[in-house]
Amino acid sequence: QVQLVESGGGLVQAGGSLRLSCAASGRTLSTYAMGWFRQAPGKEREFVACITSGGSTYFADSVKGRFTISRDNTKNTVYLRMNSLKTEDTDVYYCAADSRWAGVRLTTTPPAYNYWGQGTQVTVSS
Repeated sequence: QVQLVESGGGLVQAGGSLRLSCAASGRTLSTYAMGWFRQAPGKEREFVACITSGGSTYFADSVKGRFTISRDNTKNTVYLRMNSLKTEDTDVYYCAADSRWAGVRLTTTPPAYNYWGQGTQVTVSS
């Protein structure tokens, strides 16, 4: 089993930056693909970014050029750096791990991920 814990969320003004962290315990993440999703109340969970075990990345169009995803396998942690934040980025952000396919898949759909964190709130004020 893998436990994922997100941190780094908070309140920031539009145009500001935050860095979210996703720390894993129980298993090493080095062979897992990792993703970040976000969800507002009453809405479906939305793909944000993902990274393979080899470091390939993919982003939603809405965050491309503003967000970066990275991983530090020595710390068993994945990061989401968010720059130029907009009010529409306000959501609960979730980290997810895909332990299948040796981490080589870049997938954007929630069912592809079999481990999830509890989420961290990001609020961007105008």
